[in-house]
Amino acid sequence: MAVLFGLLALTALAGCGGDDEETVAHGDPIKLDVLVYNIEYSGDATTDAVIRDVDADVVGVLESYERLPEIAERTGYPYYNTSLQILSKFPILEASGGDGLYAMLEVEPGYVVPFFNVHLDYVDWGPRALAKGVPAEEVIDNENAVRTAALARPIAAMGELVNAGYPVFLTGDFNEPSSLDYTEEAVGTRKEITERVAWPVSSLLFDVGFRDTYREVNPDPVAVPGITQERSGERIDYVYAAGPSETLDSKLVGEPGGEDVDIEEAPWTSDHRAVLSTFDVTPAEMPTLVAVDARLATAGDEITVSWNDAEADGNEVAIVPEGADPADALETIDAAQPRGDAPLDTGGWEPGSYEAVLLGSDEEIARVSFYLRDPDAKLDFGTDKTVYEKGEPIRVSWTGGPANRWDWLGVYPADDSDPEKGSYLTWDYAEGHSAGTVPPRTVGEAVLGPNSQGNSWPLPPGDYVVHYLLADQYDSAGSAEFTVAGD
Repeated sequence: MAVLFGLLALTALAGCGGDDEETVAHGDPIKLDVLVYNIEYSGDATTDAVIRDVDADVVGVLESYERLPEIAERTGYPYYNTSLQILSKFPILEASGGDGLYAMLEVEPGYVVPFFNVHLDYVDWGPRALAKGVPAEEVIDNENAVRTAALARPIAAMGELVNAGYPVFLTGDFNEPSSLDYTEEAVGTRKEITERVAWPVSSLLFDVGFRDTYREVNPDPVAVPGITQERSGERIDYVYAAGPSETLDSKLVGEPGGEDVDIEEAPWTSDHRAVLSTFDVTPAEMPTLVAVDARLATAGDEITVSWNDAEADGNEVAIVPEGADPADALETIDAAQPRGDAPLDTGGWEPGSYEAVLLGSDEEIARVSFYLRDPDAKLDFGTDKTVYEKGEPIRVSWTGGPANRWDWLGVYPADDSDPEKGSYLTWDYAEGHSAGTVPPRTVGEAVLGPNSQGNSWPLPPGDYVVHYLLADQYDSAGSAEFTVAGD
């Protein structure tokens, strides 16, 4: 119940204000095609071909894992962002104030569209619980704890942007149906729908001002269910829009002959269909900002630093260690022009946290952080103890992590600890339920215990190995041994 009250408060905060709070100016309307596509376990040449054929302006990719740079090259997209899993025909700006939660897409020179792409946790599948007779109120409470709560940080940012008058787009695999599908009229038309359910993620987004663009174009869930995952029989992949935009069309992309499929692609290998929505969008004038094209990079990479100074008061961008005074700049970039971009060569730089600081004639205007990881670093991973009592939570920590969405932690018996062959006992994502909504980190900690996934808690006495595993797969980046003492 505490989770529910917190979410209600968050909704009120994110949705407050209205038109009188709008502060941004706008440009001329443009056409924008947005695709959401879960390519399943990093995809392959067939999913690359779908992206290339559809040729959307922006793609929210799910489960691309480490393949996104390769996908961008194979599909011809000039811009991509691995943390947000976005492909774009427009420059991607991770701007000051964004906290790595979204990108500003510069769709016209000096005009932007904020873009979010999220992937909510699949565990504790709500429709399955309903089918087993779990009361809807209990199912919704669990949805709030697992999926809605994971949106806490992004939804606050979305609300601020919507209230300021930006056109905001959100793509994602929510692993949750929509309130617009589980209506009174739909009850009994599909075996999955036995009662009306106000699924909380969609309800929260509607309160903030978002529109479910597929349902705008296809408003009848009985006539056009628009299932995006055949295995579950549910529509769980979405393109949402808020602010000054008009939805012109929204189509299902999938296998030839598939129900409600508008754009057929063969072969179709993903376990999800994709959704393509088309808009007339009125972009917002770019605010005063300093930005990088990626907040997480590798030492030696070239980073693009961008700035926009609406007051034309800036004169340089200082690159400093995080938190440092601009007077101690490691490098400076001439920013005398109100709007500009410059390459930053990080060859020879030490790994660590840095900031780009936009400076005016007599004050700091804005700053954005970015992190350079060590290209030769190996994961340093361990537990806080080597021996635990039965039922005692296992605390793990790491540095030098690979920082993928959906990296996870799995506990195996010591005598069957090969993740490729053995069976995990208990597990959790490195970032918990928020793994698909917050920026991945190279440094972190987590607790494996009674609230973790799996059916083996408390661990019985014995010897164990906990692995740090990559991106929802079974490749171990590092491990640690521990023992659970006997009774």
